[in-house]
Amino acid sequence: MNNLLTFCLVSLLYHIQFSQSKLTTPPLPISPTPSYSQLKWQRREIIMFFHFGMNTFTDSEWGTGEESPSLFNPTNLDTNQWMEAAVEAGVSLVILVAKHHDGFCLWPTQYTDHSVKWSPWREGKGDVLKDFVDAARAHGIDAGLYLSPWDRHERTYGREVAYNEYYLAQLHEILTRYGSVQEIWFDGAKGKNATNMTYHFQEWFQTVKQLQPSINIFSDAGPDIRWVGDEAGSAGSTCWSTVNRTHLKIGDASLEKYLNTGDPHGTDWVPPECDVSIRPGWFWHKNETAKSMSQLLDIYYKSVGRNCVLLINVPPNSTGLVSEADITRMKEFHQAIQTIFSIDMAKGSETKASSQRGGTTGGFGASNVIDGKKDTYWAPKQRDGGHRQGYWIELCRADVNTPFNVVRIQEAIQMGQRIKQYEVFVDGIVMVNGTTVGHKRLHRLKWPVFGRVIRVWIKESRGPPLLSSVG
Repeated sequence: MNNLLTFCLVSLLYHIQFSQSKLTTPPLPISPTPSYSQLKWQRREIIMFFHFGMNTFTDSEWGTGEESPSLFNPTNLDTNQWMEAAVEAGVSLVILVAKHHDGFCLWPTQYTDHSVKWSPWREGKGDVLKDFVDAARAHGIDAGLYLSPWDRHERTYGREVAYNEYYLAQLHEILTRYGSVQEIWFDGAKGKNATNMTYHFQEWFQTVKQLQPSINIFSDAGPDIRWVGDEAGSAGSTCWSTVNRTHLKIGDASLEKYLNTGDPHGTDWVPPECDVSIRPGWFWHKNETAKSMSQLLDIYYKSVGRNCVLLINVPPNSTGLVSEADITRMKEFHQAIQTIFSIDMAKGSETKASSQRGGTTGGFGASNVIDGKKDTYWAPKQRDGGHRQGYWIELCRADVNTPFNVVRIQEAIQMGQRIKQYEVFVDGIVMVNGTTVGHKRLHRLKWPVFGRVIRVWIKESRGPPLLSSVG
């Protein structure tokens, strides 16, 4: 009898301990969701573009393709200086224009005489692409490339089979000679009177993935990253990472609004990239200057702050160096962002929510939104009344003597983008009305606020919302 009693007590204690230690399973993701490469790209937030080539020496934006290679002769080209500028700007990915619309190639390609091989620079033995990727790796930065489909120099342009073969041959060169490439850029840009040409984009994409399986492909139609629909660095105030790729066509200007906002019913995860130049032009021009700090911060809030990655172009000058004024402005821009977000007034807050998945020991509590970790998140119960009335999470600040003027909300996008509509209350007063969130949504308030209780009320979402951070 004593042995039986002992056995029962031990069994009871085991079941109690097991039930207390058993983790609650995560909720199911809502498709579509990002790939590993897309998620890594999204978390970069700011990346850099380098437009450098024949146009740098002809004071042009779009070259004719008739320029002599003898014009290309940067006397002090130093890609290490470019990378030092990128490091000071806090950037982890840089993209080089390997060939622009004029067809001049910054590497010694075997398929045309319109390249650095036929220029006086380094007696025709130079290779800007090699210098670029070597410098990037030496500074711990990933590299990307842009190869313009429109080519105003190549004589086969307009002959469908011949030019697509030429373009694929050059793709093969740049994706096999220079090691890992993290992003490649395609677009449909060309002049109104340009020769008609059918690009075999799908064959190009297949070749890219075959040669560089982990690469992200950018174009108007993805497949991995989409253009945001403008060159002002501004996403829509509603911005979904999802689209229907069957609706997209590269070079179709009628789709710019769709690209800008995305599609809540989209079946494909193709997040937007906002491209903008620090100067008025994409290439360096002696009489142009960098955008002001207020302009750059406004761009930041309308790009990174609206679920996008910001691709900012900093064009090297005709000596082959990034201008000191541009380096200084990018450094100031990075420092301003760090200053603004270095102190999170939500830290140390008491948190509560409409519910939490798995109860108090389930691992999905409201406190996850202020723990500073990328992969934890608050998850409400599958049904807590929120599907009818809206889910909510609340932060009660310990320090009400320090004001705040920016509200940051982030979703656990690895589980899908969900939020459709929300409001932010400060001490019961509505301060923010918003639609989508995604990776990051930033709201600048009209004035500094000293409120104690901040509530994020999610009025509508695709299933239970999953918040990774509130600041």
